[in-house]
Amino acid sequence: MTRMLARFLLVAVALFLCSAFTGEFTSEEQRMIEWIDAHAEDANALLAMTVGISSGTMNLEGVRAVGRIMRRELDAVGLDTEWIDMPPEMNRAGHLFGRKDGMGQRFLLIGHLDTVFEADDAFQSYRREGDTAYGPGVEDMKSGNVVIVYALKALKEIGALADIPVVVAYTGDEEKSGSPKSISRKHLIEAGQWADIALGFESAMTFDDTDWATIARRSSSGWTLEVTGRQAHSSGIFGDDVGAGAIFEAARILNAFYDDVRGERHLTFNAGNIQGGTDVDYDSQQNRGRTFGKTNVVPRKVIVHGGIRTISDAQLQRVRDKMRAVVTASLPHTSATIEFEDGYPAMAPTLGNRRLQEVLSDINVALGRGPMPALDPSLRGAADISFVAPYTDGLAGLGALGTGGHTPDETLDLTTMPLAIKRAAILMYRLSREASH
Repeated sequence: MTRMLARFLLVAVALFLCSAFTGEFTSEEQRMIEWIDAHAEDANALLAMTVGISSGTMNLEGVRAVGRIMRRELDAVGLDTEWIDMPPEMNRAGHLFGRKDGMGQRFLLIGHLDTVFEADDAFQSYRREGDTAYGPGVEDMKSGNVVIVYALKALKEIGALADIPVVVAYTGDEEKSGSPKSISRKHLIEAGQWADIALGFESAMTFDDTDWATIARRSSSGWTLEVTGRQAHSSGIFGDDVGAGAIFEAARILNAFYDDVRGERHLTFNAGNIQGGTDVDYDSQQNRGRTFGKTNVVPRKVIVHGGIRTISDAQLQRVRDKMRAVVTASLPHTSATIEFEDGYPAMAPTLGNRRLQEVLSDINVALGRGPMPALDPSLRGAADISFVAPYTDGLAGLGALGTGGHTPDETLDLTTMPLAIKRAAILMYRLSREASH
């Protein structure tokens, strides 16, 4: 039997069986629920410990320090753990993987150890006020890392983990992934090719009194625009011998992107950094630059660094072609080039993903939270689960509920930590039992 046929049959069986779970919990599931509630503060303590360690992507020792804590936790539930170093020239900390053999459906659980807040950022410490936690990465995604651990602990508590094959992948550079991706995501992709189901544990989404299931995510890739103009005294700008200068040409291109390229559903693109003047020095790896220019000198150089998000590779290629066409229509005595960098692929809303959504929605109903419709993928960013989406069914957004990710206002609702752990543990339990029927 081919793997594709086997997956199709599992979908059919799952749709038949999941109604047996709807609206109530088995005795084993109830035991997990009670255990999770009893250990809620233990989970919060682990969260506080990891958030208290600065682990911006480029803070390599900080990322490794968080990895050592999570490795201890994975070891404790019986996984064989491995720290995977990246090549020195990549300047990334590496990844933590934990593995366990078993029979039945194979699970890949995905988190990441890094945050967007580097060592020199003012936002560094963890604090708690009642049921709200504050700190760098508390929502994105150190809480999700804890959810993975405690879901596995709950499954172990009832003896269910022993039969479940699982890989836990904690990447160390999700917020600024190392290049080339063929190396930095090699082990994750291999795990996705092995898995039957991939679950991503970035924060959950709730609005309009509804919990939403993430069955699709958009791609994320980069672009760099370089514009040159003729340096001259500003008194001659727009003249036949001088032309428009690099900054006016960059403005024309960006405005045309806004007018002519923008508009497709699920498409967004952003110009995140612009440097322009007589002299420009820009480091794309650090997203920092220096410029020099005077008001009485026509600028000769502009660099714009941006990103694109799309729902499919076809949409991405179409948008790139439109941007190239805009760039080629230069103003007098200017020229421009645009280069594109591949990043995170898209996670398409497949039939298999929708099947997982149905099972998760049934669990949410039984927990008293109501059905979980599919989230509009335009409302989420890219994530590591997209690298494995071509190979396995998946759900993302299985973490707790928070706000303010990537900002100094990042918070987490600690009352939703047990909820997220319950949803994950029961989801894995039910899906693992499908394979045994």
